[in-house]
Amino acid sequence: MSRHAWTAEDVPDQRGRTAVITGANTGIGFEAARILARRGATVVLACRTPAKAADAAHRIRAAAPDANVTTLRLDVASLASVREAAEELRAANRPIDLLINNAGTYGATERAVTEDGLEATFATNHAGVFAFTGLVLDLMLQVPGSRVVTVSSLAHRRGDLDFDDLQSQRKYTRDSAYAGSKLANLMFTYELQRRLSASGAHTVSLAAHPGVARTDFVRDFNPVLRFLSGPRARMLTGWMMHDPAAGALGMVRAAVDPRARGGEYYGPPPARAQLTGRPVRVESSAESHDVTAQGRLWRESERLTGVSYPLAQLRS
Repeated sequence: MSRHAWTAEDVPDQRGRTAVITGANTGIGFEAARILARRGATVVLACRTPAKAADAAHRIRAAAPDANVTTLRLDVASLASVREAAEELRAANRPIDLLINNAGTYGATERAVTEDGLEATFATNHAGVFAFTGLVLDLMLQVPGSRVVTVSSLAHRRGDLDFDDLQSQRKYTRDSAYAGSKLANLMFTYELQRRLSASGAHTVSLAAHPGVARTDFVRDFNPVLRFLSGPRARMLTGWMMHDPAAGALGMVRAAVDPRARGGEYYGPPPARAQLTGRPVRVESSAESHDVTAQGRLWRESERLTGVSYPLAQLRS
């Protein structure tokens, strides 16, 4: 594993490249967009709320007046919105160099269902990611150096996928639904890489996680965790939490580091329990590497979303 203390200064020139980042109006998604825009990339902020996306674009341009930033309405919890957003990108016929699947949710205390009948955490964190990636992938396949980066979490290690109850109808807890969806992110990443390789595609698939970052992702946590994540507790929690800009570096490294390869996973170093620190290549759980489960999740995702990929079919 590389131990290079990778920073935003290591990001190569991104001029001439287009990056689509979901959930880019806040937190680590915003910071990734800001970094790439400052290095010359054309950045598409794919966000659920247009006004928040527009504000994020304004803030990026205020700091970097030459930044080329556009917005795209995308609610990954809605398959209709996913299809509309993908069609808008396809209509523009603009090649995509980088797709960063960052948007996600910790989920609700009580089980909720989307308009498509899917459990909301699974729909937002995995099904929408699977569908959106598949619908725009043909804009990436012939682009040399193109990458799909999917953001997972340390929580994936607590995750379990019950294929007889993927929608948590029999048993639901917020934490288990979230952890399972983050495990699904990694299984998707690795299965996508296998299929890309089998197809001889120019595109590769990688994953990243932010460690533990101080973002508004904790807004639905209990009051104690919200306090510990806030600025007043920084002296107590500095060793286990870092700022969004630091948390974004894992996904950025996975997206642009010339040494990164398909199927790799980036996050803070093991020496800090992967909580904080500059991103390095890290290992995910044994469960995430279960090839049989990866294939089964892929087929179930195709069935649930109605999206098939323009890639070689694999036996699994």
